[in-house]
This record gives sequence, structure tokens and C-alpha cells, in this order.
Amino acid sequence: MPVLLVGWALAAPAWAQSARTSAGEGDLAVFKKACSGCHKWHGGGGGGYGGEALSLRKTQLDKDQVAEVVRCGRPGTGMPYHLRGAYDTVKCFDSLKADMGTNMPPETAVFLRAPEIDAVATYVVTQLKGKGEPTLEECTAFFGATSRACDIYRKKEGSDAPSALH
Repeated sequence: MPVLLVGWALAAPAWAQSARTSAGEGDLAVFKKACSGCHKWHGGGGGGYGGEALSLRKTQLDKDQVAEVVRCGRPGTGMPYHLRGAYDTVKCFDSLKADMGTNMPPETAVFLRAPEIDAVATYVVTQLKGKGEPTLEECTAFFGATSRACDIYRKKEGSDAPSALH
């Protein structure tokens, strides 16, 4: 099995390799774990567990602002906070839970450490922000070259390379 993973890493585009190999678990791995459930694999948002997630591809936030939103969530929305202790021992938006009332963002199911929050912010601003429609290259970097999830992008881009699952 390790041979398959090495082969996949060598075949992956440079931007995907850097996303996987930086910051501990890797920027892409942390995004998958904490964000893709709502923001989708492509970061385009849409309906998620917490409601209608915003498109990270269209965000105007810089890296520090993205990190703040990951740490503290978005008050008054379904965007959860991912920092353990946020609003308890750590002020967010200069507030604690007692100050938030009904604007308190929900608690996440997946808490992140500071390096993981940085990894997510890095991934969002370098791999998603400002990108157009998702591509086959992005899909295969996320799911792997044999994923049927990417067939729609193979057809859209006119690729002759069928999924290995067919």
C-alpha cells in the first residue's frame, strides 16, 4: 500500500503535493477533516450541516482573517468555532460566551490546534481563493486519480482518461 501512496504523490500536481506535505498533517488533510463537510471538497460552499456555507473560492478574506474565522467561527451564523476554549478562556471578537447571547457561533465537532488552523488558512488562500470553477486536476488531487467523483470533470474537460473504476 505505501507504494501506491508514493506513486500517487509523485503523480499529483505540484500545488497538491505542497498542500499535503506542509504543516504537520498537511493543509489539504486538515481542510478535508474540518471544512469539506460544509464548504465541499472544492471550497465552493453550498448546503452543509450548519446551513448554507459560503464559497471559499469567492472569499475576500486574507489569511489572518480566514484563520480568525476558523478559530472563532462567525457570530450569528452556522459557521462553528474550531479552537478549543474559544469564548471560554480565549476571547474571540473581543468577547466571551457571556457577551455573545444569541449571536454565539456553534461549537465544532472537530477542534483544531493552532498549526492546523494555520494550515487551513494557508490552504484556503493559496488553493481556493480566487479560483474559478473546480477542475479535474483539483478533483483528482482531493479524491485520487481513480475516484468516480471526478468523472463529471473528466467529461467536462474532455479527458480521454477514464476512471480506473470503470
